[in-house]
Amino acid sequence: MDQSKQIRVFILNDMEKLEKRLYRLEQGFELQFRLGPTLQGKPITVHTNYPAPGEPFNRRKFRTLQWHNPTGREDDSDKFCVLDLKIAGSFQYYFCQENEKRGEGYIVVDPVMRVGADNHVLHLDCITLQTFLSKCLGPFDEWESRLRVAKESGYNMIHFTPLQTLGLSRSCYSLADQLGLNPDFSRPGKKYGWDDVAKLVEKMKNEWNVLSITDVVYNHTAANSKWIQQHPECAYNLVNSPHLKAPWVLDRALWHLTCDVASGKYKERGLPPLIENEQQLNRIREIMWEDVYPKIKLWEFYQVDVSKAVNQFRTLLAKDNGKTVAKADPKQHLKIIQDPNFKRFGCTVDMNIALATFIPHSNGPAAIEECCNWFRKRIEELNAEKLRQLNYHEEQAINCVMGNVSYERLAGHGPKLGPITKKHPIVTRYFTYPFEDITLEEEETLMHRPDKACYFMAHNGWVMGDDPLRNFAEPGSNVYLRRELICWGDSVKLRYGSKPEDCPYLWEHMRKYTEITAKIFHGVRLDNCHSTPIHVAEYMLDMARKLRPDLYVVAELFTGSEELDNIFVTRLGISSLIREAMSAYNSHEEGRLVYRFGGEPVGSFVQPCLRPLVPAIAHALFMDVTHDNESPILHRSAYDSLPSSAIVSMACCATGSTRGYDELVPHQISVVSEERFYTKWNPKATLSSPGEVNLQSGIIAGKQAINRLHQELGAKGFIQVYVDQVDEDIVAVTRHCPHTHQSVVAVSRTAFRDPKTAFYSKEVPQMCIPGKIEEVVLEARTVERKATPYAKDRSYINGMPEYTVEIREHIQLKESKIVKQVGITTKGPNEYVQEIEFENLTPGSVIIFRVSLDPKAQEAVGILRSHLVQFTPHFTSGSLPDDNAFPILKTPFSSIVSKLTLADLNQVLYRCDAEEQEDGGGCYNIPNWTPLKYAGLQGLMSVMVDIRPKNDLGHPFCDNLRSGDWMIDYVSNRFISHSGACAEVGKWFQAMFAYLKQIPRYLIPCYFDAILVGSYTTLLDQAWKQMSSFVQQGSTFVKHLAMGSVQLCGIGRFSSLPPLSPALHDVPCRTNDVTKEKEQCCPSLAAGLPHFSSGIFRCWGRDTFIALRGLLLLTGRYLEARNIILAFASTLRHGLIPNLLGQGTHARFNCRDAVWWWLQCIQDYCNTAPNGTDILKCSVSRMYPTDDSPALPAGQVEQPLYDVMQESLQRHVQGIQFREKNAGPQIDRNMKDEGFNVTAGVDPDTGFVFGGNRFNCGTWMDKMGDSERARNRGIPSTPRDGSAVEIVGLSKSAVRWLSELSKKKIFPYRGIIMKRDGKDVMLTYEEWNRKIQDNFERLFYVSEDLEDPNEKRPDLVHKRGIYKDSYGASSPWCDYQLRPNFTVAMVVAPELFTPQKAWKALEVAEKKLLGSLGMKTLDPDDMVYCGTYDNALDNDNYNLAKGFNYHQGPEWLWPIGYFLRAKLYFSRLIDAETSLKTVFLVKNVLSRHYVHLERSSWKGLPELTNENGQYCPFSCETQAWSISVVLEVLHDL
Repeated sequence: MDQSKQIRVFILNDMEKLEKRLYRLEQGFELQFRLGPTLQGKPITVHTNYPAPGEPFNRRKFRTLQWHNPTGREDDSDKFCVLDLKIAGSFQYYFCQENEKRGEGYIVVDPVMRVGADNHVLHLDCITLQTFLSKCLGPFDEWESRLRVAKESGYNMIHFTPLQTLGLSRSCYSLADQLGLNPDFSRPGKKYGWDDVAKLVEKMKNEWNVLSITDVVYNHTAANSKWIQQHPECAYNLVNSPHLKAPWVLDRALWHLTCDVASGKYKERGLPPLIENEQQLNRIREIMWEDVYPKIKLWEFYQVDVSKAVNQFRTLLAKDNGKTVAKADPKQHLKIIQDPNFKRFGCTVDMNIALATFIPHSNGPAAIEECCNWFRKRIEELNAEKLRQLNYHEEQAINCVMGNVSYERLAGHGPKLGPITKKHPIVTRYFTYPFEDITLEEEETLMHRPDKACYFMAHNGWVMGDDPLRNFAEPGSNVYLRRELICWGDSVKLRYGSKPEDCPYLWEHMRKYTEITAKIFHGVRLDNCHSTPIHVAEYMLDMARKLRPDLYVVAELFTGSEELDNIFVTRLGISSLIREAMSAYNSHEEGRLVYRFGGEPVGSFVQPCLRPLVPAIAHALFMDVTHDNESPILHRSAYDSLPSSAIVSMACCATGSTRGYDELVPHQISVVSEERFYTKWNPKATLSSPGEVNLQSGIIAGKQAINRLHQELGAKGFIQVYVDQVDEDIVAVTRHCPHTHQSVVAVSRTAFRDPKTAFYSKEVPQMCIPGKIEEVVLEARTVERKATPYAKDRSYINGMPEYTVEIREHIQLKESKIVKQVGITTKGPNEYVQEIEFENLTPGSVIIFRVSLDPKAQEAVGILRSHLVQFTPHFTSGSLPDDNAFPILKTPFSSIVSKLTLADLNQVLYRCDAEEQEDGGGCYNIPNWTPLKYAGLQGLMSVMVDIRPKNDLGHPFCDNLRSGDWMIDYVSNRFISHSGACAEVGKWFQAMFAYLKQIPRYLIPCYFDAILVGSYTTLLDQAWKQMSSFVQQGSTFVKHLAMGSVQLCGIGRFSSLPPLSPALHDVPCRTNDVTKEKEQCCPSLAAGLPHFSSGIFRCWGRDTFIALRGLLLLTGRYLEARNIILAFASTLRHGLIPNLLGQGTHARFNCRDAVWWWLQCIQDYCNTAPNGTDILKCSVSRMYPTDDSPALPAGQVEQPLYDVMQESLQRHVQGIQFREKNAGPQIDRNMKDEGFNVTAGVDPDTGFVFGGNRFNCGTWMDKMGDSERARNRGIPSTPRDGSAVEIVGLSKSAVRWLSELSKKKIFPYRGIIMKRDGKDVMLTYEEWNRKIQDNFERLFYVSEDLEDPNEKRPDLVHKRGIYKDSYGASSPWCDYQLRPNFTVAMVVAPELFTPQKAWKALEVAEKKLLGSLGMKTLDPDDMVYCGTYDNALDNDNYNLAKGFNYHQGPEWLWPIGYFLRAKLYFSRLIDAETSLKTVFLVKNVLSRHYVHLERSSWKGLPELTNENGQYCPFSCETQAWSISVVLEVLHDL
């Protein structure tokens, strides 16, 4: 795989609909879809409309993506399907499970913009755009000289408002003909066309390096467009939208009111044409309620004609004497059905419901009349309700009219329109009316004539606070009735319908318009985007991208919500959203916007090339001001234009402005009324030259410099941003390049208040800039000059001549006129900080510094980067050769670590606090936080994995790194303190850290992380190289689980295992630090971390042998596995393997099951390891050759392993009965005296192993009560005496295997000697095997047959179709409890079970016991079930106190492995479909373990959880058998 290829991983989760989240990607990226835990194991298919290579894009055409499984394994952790992203746009995906959609969303791929004759790439963050109102460009042959102003001011993109023919209003956005170029651009003798525009656009791209975009307006057309008169169906008119009839009548009434007021008709009633006060305004409300509404009776459009309805009802009742009453749903109530044609009193009701509701009690006329009266009353009530609703709408309509009049005629900030006239009516008309005025009554008749009504078309506009995804002109919206539309009276709203077939002419017309635009321009701005029907914009942009695949799409959205914005951005593939600095109310907010709209924090971590795809915010086109907003000079001051521009241009995104801002035009250049032309470029122009500008005009010179700088920062990868609010007016923005570590710092003193009238302090705070200032890139001040004060020119759009910019570029610090002096202080041994004192940083000033690291630090960074290249090519840029490298750094790190064994890697990567303390150390403690989980690198990596993706540089971990070298030294010193290969690793870190210490502290977290990530991944690879092919070729999940083998298998300062026989020649050894003698150093397995990790509590027989197959045999660690088997064999006593090993000398022989797990592991070793049966002949040094002998040193009594095995079986058949050595409180402070008596034996009739008593607990469920208060002290919670089901299964497995081996003469014994009638007789392994086989189901299966003769205690049965947990318990009830232990027997001795019965029992276990990560240890229906374990709780509850319920409900992980393996085994015996479903279940369950493993800071699986997978604080965080069993399941898969 290409190491530098950017890959994003999209995790799919069930039922996630993500259209409100934005996922942005770049061309050249690879996108991988992977299954989240909720989907793993399910048959998921992913579909997308991203086209297959070579195919054109079709939004409606989806294809199914193929799954890749790189390891070819059965688990789904690595399964992915892939998209190679080569084209820009918006693409949809969805995924299904068996044809049912389970989730969907969109991805947006950015376009690649190219500029210049050589087509070099213009990154989106380099864009600097300037808007021009096209109508102000004048004749086409003068355009170049006007557009040159943008080029000379440093812009690289021009935004033209529409170039099409304008409507009567002359608004830039009201187009009369979408297909024709505005004739204003032609001269009498010379007509220009689209080809001329295309040539100019191409010339600007190639010669000026300037791209061009223009608006597309899909929402409306000019009311005087010829084509809309020919195709009125393209608008919302009264024929295709009859729901607009009532609003139209109101609109006409308001027009007639305008005419009456204008003519003075209402003067006597206090409403003159010129409204000058609130009193006169309120007269409008009065007149509307008293004159207008009563006259037009709008309610009639929504009501029923009562008489007509009653007559119809009466007729129906009389017909057949009311016998034909239709069956109506009794839940349906009578309601008004709206007349689809909206005629007055045209509404109806459902007569079937009426007949079913109002039933006469007899057939007489009186009864019928009474019924009709009830019906009439109900209709009148419904009509009254409609009247109430309409009054509510009318009230809102008046409020909106009043608000409009108030703004337009009274408000100080409004347009002050003057008297009411036909040109300036009371309110803008909502509908076109292309006929002569007649009376309102006569006009209403036209409404019912389709040939006339089709020309009454609804105007467009916008609705404050409306849902942008809803079309306000469609039925169901009352916007026109309630007068909530802020109306554009020059434009007609277009009615597309839902698809091209709904209005063919309109779709075709707009498609041609789109194609003309896309052929010529490099991008489009979607005008009024939030009101454009989203499916229309989608269709048109698809057409545009066919012609111009890398179309740049910008839009301004006013949805008021980022989630709603994202719907438009994702569905339309918007490249940049317009954001405005004018929205900032002070400089602090302006700085915040810079930080929000792009870049990452300075000193950010290096993110891996392969990483999760996370939601983004839309890319910003950050404008100092847009063309449809007022000039900032009106609200701030002319002095603020330059510093605010500088702040904007330092943003790590696209930036822009509008023509006029740089010339300091002190008013808004109106898109409607402005008819003057822009000024032209003339380098020689003087102040008095009308219509010309150059670098001396306004702030153009400053803008040129900051635009060029903006492009440089974007192109050279200055992607890190820091914003510092120095004081209330001064904002410093830093852009930093993470490769070269160069910074550019722009200090701007804003002037939101006019410096002439507001106070600004002369005292400016000092500024500290870390590093070495190379140059002053730019210093500029807004200054006044002698000039005629501003007067609005009649022909040209002119700015304020009295201001200009005093500018100096690329000067040395000492030449600066703004900086008074510079002091240098050191912050640390290698960090230089320059203290800047300002003297002329006046309001309206900007100074920009270019800063490098101190030369020594720069060199150290370069050398560090060169050594990091071995891990990733990312560090190549900015790297420097290391001429005087430490000798250790001349060797690749992978070569250094190749000498590490897996036991060494345990030390390098892991070791918890208790293990480390044995060596006299401990885990690193981070102040104000917590100690690390491990002393090795995993401890650090577990913290970094959370910090890195979020760039959480404020985390205490990062604080600690920045504050001093303590953590850095801890890492290297810890390795160096060990000998051998570990010390070499330590020396490598020490050498790397020597350079790390020489760089500025703010960069240390980033490079410390990079060193750790590179070394950690190399160490993991080294571990996997030493493991089996199952691991090496396994999935990520398998590999990470296999690291559990390294984590839990290691050697401490003291060996946890007893010494092995001197006759073994391949035992690992080391020299003792103290005695200097050679000693064995065999790795041992810790039961779990942190509680069972060191000292005598590290090794437990049962835990070791449940975990050994998964952690050591499947990972290929055969030598370690053999040594552990033999070490435990050496401690055999009483025929048992110890429970607690205690190095053999402190062993406790108080468990009945460990010996059987040990025998199972010997069997697994023989079947797995190469020449595995050789172990049977290996020499064992017996520590306890007899039950009473003291612990003997290795080498005194030697036996082959097969003899030790035989002894353990022989002793069981003879019967084991002993009292534990040193019985009493010194070995167990809670056990009752009888509990120290250990018994075990074999039932001669059934062959079942049995043992235990009610005062001890000899199986894994070994909780001993210790609460005096609850009176459970000394009582086992789960004695499980008798024959425990898993021990019977394990013994069956052992004797079956030994029977086979003895036949092959590999095992020298055929059976064991037992006493029968006082004589020694041979019980062969074959006979013993048969006994268990014959009796198991008879005595363990709880039949579904109520009359089953084998069932001796039917009174205790409460679940059928299951297997008992034990047989012959002293408390018979316990035999019948449903627990997960029978699944162990199913895996090790499946032959004991009838497949159908086994399957039924597994189904019960799945339903009742299967938890999130583990298995409930007891049936939830059991009366003593409790799923929450709290070992600290001491109360009166016998069943709970001091964690008495340890195995009475909490969900243990290791049994889930046996449950899943049993399911897999027996499903294959049922049928293929069952087998397939089981595989899905297993994958799905395991996905939860994968998620836990990934998220766990211990990188392990816990011992247990509380019910439903809840965290249990008393559990080990990582447990050997938990990890082992999951590995075994994956192996079985």
